[in-house]
Amino acid sequence: MTTLTRFDLHRARTVAEATGLLEEHADDAVAYCGGTELLLLMKLGFASFGHLVDIKPIVELGAIEERDGVLRIGAAVTHRAIERSSLVAAGWPALVAMERTIANVRVRAVGTLGGNLAFADPHSDPATFLLAAEGEVILGRSDERRRLPIADFVLGPYTTALEPGELIVAIDVPVPAADAGMAHLRFAFHERPAVTVSTLVRVSGGRITEARVAVGSVGVRPVRAPRSESLLIGADSAVPDPAVLAAAGERAADTSDPVTDVNGSADYKHHLVGILVGRAVRAAIDDASRHRDPADLSGGKGATG
Repeated sequence: MTTLTRFDLHRARTVAEATGLLEEHADDAVAYCGGTELLLLMKLGFASFGHLVDIKPIVELGAIEERDGVLRIGAAVTHRAIERSSLVAAGWPALVAMERTIANVRVRAVGTLGGNLAFADPHSDPATFLLAAEGEVILGRSDERRRLPIADFVLGPYTTALEPGELIVAIDVPVPAADAGMAHLRFAFHERPAVTVSTLVRVSGGRITEARVAVGSVGVRPVRAPRSESLLIGADSAVPDPAVLAAAGERAADTSDPVTDVNGSADYKHHLVGILVGRAVRAAIDDASRHRDPADLSGGKGATG
């Protein structure tokens, strides 16, 4: 039977207290919240720490609130809390839909958004979604705060821009524009996705006016696909051209730089990305259409609300 090595558990009640403990114990300390990934690694003997700093009691890390059109989610908020939040459902329904796909209810009930991002598992739904949503992480040490786009935060497999003694304090997600739609699709053999694709499109006058395409879980880190996005700008949104969607998918697949692993070969993943991007763009267009005035859907100049 596998057992954990002995460690001391410290319960911090402020960011300053938590980061002070992390700095004091340096490489022998790690922040602990949901523990869904951390404790598994420790049980398997892949990681060992003499000090775990429990950050769940920190009030600042446990809130979900809207500030000037930006959703702020505390780093210690669980996936299940996001999934069940009426505030999130009202303004960010695609985020709720994405959260419902993560692992299982047991994991979502204890696992946190901040913990997921800090662990930087390359097979991550949230990182891909937040890349398309242009989310940002708020990082803190003592009373200092800094913010980074998700694109600059996740550096590689299990590697982030967190500095020693620093915590993720919150995640900011901008509210989508009134004429925007989002979609998150995944392909998985088990609970961890083998491919994740997130798209955001804005639609006006029967055309795509903005597109964001993010691909994750196939390479070493989630990436945006700017060549795919530029191809979609100006494309017909009323009757999307299958050839355009296929070309956008192919460009995104090239950008994602898939690697061969237990989920399949690089060529197989490349093929899956191409298919999912086309489907995700269609789904995002449908989502945008549900938010719009019927006159605009036929090319008129209706309101966007």
